[in-house]
Amino acid sequence: MIYLKTEDEINLLRNANQLVGQTLTEVAKIVKPGVTTRMLDTLAEQFIRDHGAVPTFKGFPNPYGSPFPASLCTSVNGVVVHGIPNDEPLKEGDIVSVDCGTLLDGFNGDSCYTFCVGEVSEEIKQLLRVTKESLYKAIDQAIVGRRIGDISYAVQSHCEQYGYGVVKEFVGHGIGREMHEDPQVPNYGRQGTGKQLKNGLCIAIEPMITLGSPEIQLMEDRWSVITRDRKPAAHFEHTIAIHHGKAEILSSFEGIEEVERQNN
Repeated sequence: MIYLKTEDEINLLRNANQLVGQTLTEVAKIVKPGVTTRMLDTLAEQFIRDHGAVPTFKGFPNPYGSPFPASLCTSVNGVVVHGIPNDEPLKEGDIVSVDCGTLLDGFNGDSCYTFCVGEVSEEIKQLLRVTKESLYKAIDQAIVGRRIGDISYAVQSHCEQYGYGVVKEFVGHGIGREMHEDPQVPNYGRQGTGKQLKNGLCIAIEPMITLGSPEIQLMEDRWSVITRDRKPAAHFEHTIAIHHGKAEILSSFEGIEEVERQNN
């Protein structure tokens, strides 16, 4: 069942997603070699709670094992999604995808950004750039009257022309009072197929793109998902509302990108 959101509900979703953007901006300020992903997680949880929200991911149920133990998913290098924060220091040349969820006033925020740790190779910089571009190309398709398949095709067609792998097992999703609602929003598909897009539809679009093969496997912790060939993966995510006929991005990368500009 797809729940179209009212104006008031979109406002509440916007607030939750802006908090995610602010949290990821705080994370961006401390990502560097020597920092651990547990340090990122501690900072984020405190920031979220200080702003009257709850980290949605903490305690999130798992069909394969125990609930998620942290507030952020921190996926390093070949880990695609759901990496558990730990005490291993990040190294120069690593990348880390930080996925953050908040529950504020009964509505969820959800966004992800892949950060460079120090200086990374040109090959990896291009992977990140193309993945992020594919997210915005997908958002451009989120217009009343188009279909989910138009969003999906935009991601797949852009990334595959660079020879990258598109992960198919994990997809974007509707979002609202629940973190994961209908419809599913795959990163692959055919134009003109799937559910028609209507005003009030709120979805998280999240390309998960690999440098090598898109084949993945579940790690021993029963959460982290890694590329089989161990090549790096990128993950960028925005929550959007279809509002007045077109996409409005409810989350934000602006703070993160400002920190990145200052660091370069």
